[in-house]
Amino acid sequence: MKKSGISILLAVITLAVAGCQQTQVKPSGEVFLPPAAAGGMVTIEDLARQLGLKVAEKDSTYYTLKNSGNTVLIFTFPNGQYFVNGKVIGQVGRVEESNGRVLVSQFLVSQIRSAMNAYAPLPPTQYPARKNLAGCVVIDAGHGGKDPGAIGRNGAYEKSINLAIAKNLKNLLEQRGLTVVMTRSSDRFVDLDERADIANRNNAKLFVSIHSNARDDSSMRGFTVYVSRSPSGRSETVAESILRSMSGTGLENQGMGRADYRVLVGTRCPAVLVEVGYLSNSHEASLLIGSGFQNRIAQAIADGICDAF
Repeated sequence: MKKSGISILLAVITLAVAGCQQTQVKPSGEVFLPPAAAGGMVTIEDLARQLGLKVAEKDSTYYTLKNSGNTVLIFTFPNGQYFVNGKVIGQVGRVEESNGRVLVSQFLVSQIRSAMNAYAPLPPTQYPARKNLAGCVVIDAGHGGKDPGAIGRNGAYEKSINLAIAKNLKNLLEQRGLTVVMTRSSDRFVDLDERADIANRNNAKLFVSIHSNARDDSSMRGFTVYVSRSPSGRSETVAESILRSMSGTGLENQGMGRADYRVLVGTRCPAVLVEVGYLSNSHEASLLIGSGFQNRIAQAIADGICDAF
C-alpha cells in the first residue's frame, strides 16, 4: 500500500475511534463480538506468536502486527475494531491490562487467522554449526511408495508433503551440527518396524516422525505432537519444545497427544510424532503443498529440537 493510502486509512480509523464506537455489524446483519470467555485472555504478544506475526508498532491505543504476507491492526480500547490487511474483521471486545501488558480474547486468534493471506515463502534459516549439539537424530517421513497416506482435498499426497518437510528438517539440523539419518529419502515403502529399527541400529538420540493429518470433519485444523502412552520424560520434553516452536507457524496448537504408534513404542530412544496439519481442511491443505510453508514448518520443528537439546 502506498504511503498516501496508509494515511487515508489511518485518518478513517481515527474518525471511527473518535466518534463511532458502535457495534460492528457484518453485511449479513450479524453482530460480531468475541464471546466474553472464549478461550480466556491472551497477551497481544502471545496472540502475535500464535499467528506467526511480530509486533511492528504500538502505542497506548493500538498494535500493528506483521509478517511477510499480512498486516493486522488491533485497537486496544474496549470494543475497538481490528483489521486484517486493511479489512475490518470485527470488534476486539473485552480488553484487560496486567503488569503493563495488554490482554484480549483468545477467540481473536481463530478469527484473525481465517482472514489472513497464505504465508509468503521464507528464506531458509542458516544456523551456525554448534559443537554442543551432538548425536544422531533419525527423521522418519511417514508413509511412502505404495502407501500414500492421506490424500488432501486438493489431491496432494501426504507421503510427498511428509518427505519434503523431512528433507528440509534434515538440512536444518545438520547445519546445527547434528548427525541425521532418514528412514527414507525417496518415494519408497518402509515397514513400520524397520523405521524404529533404523533408530535403534544408529543409537539415535531422538526419533522424529513427520505426518499430515486427515479426518472426516473438514473443519478440524492445527498441529499435534504425539508421544507414546508411557513416554520417557525426555520424549515429553522434546514434544513440549516442538509445540512451543510450532505455535509460531500460524497453525493452531492442538497440544500433546498420546498414542502407542509402532514407531513410538518400537524405538529405544526418545521419540515423537508430529502431525503438521490437516490435509482434509482446505485452508491447511493449500498451505501444506507450498514449499515456503513446508520450510516454515521444518524450521519450527528444528528450533524445537535444538531448544530441547
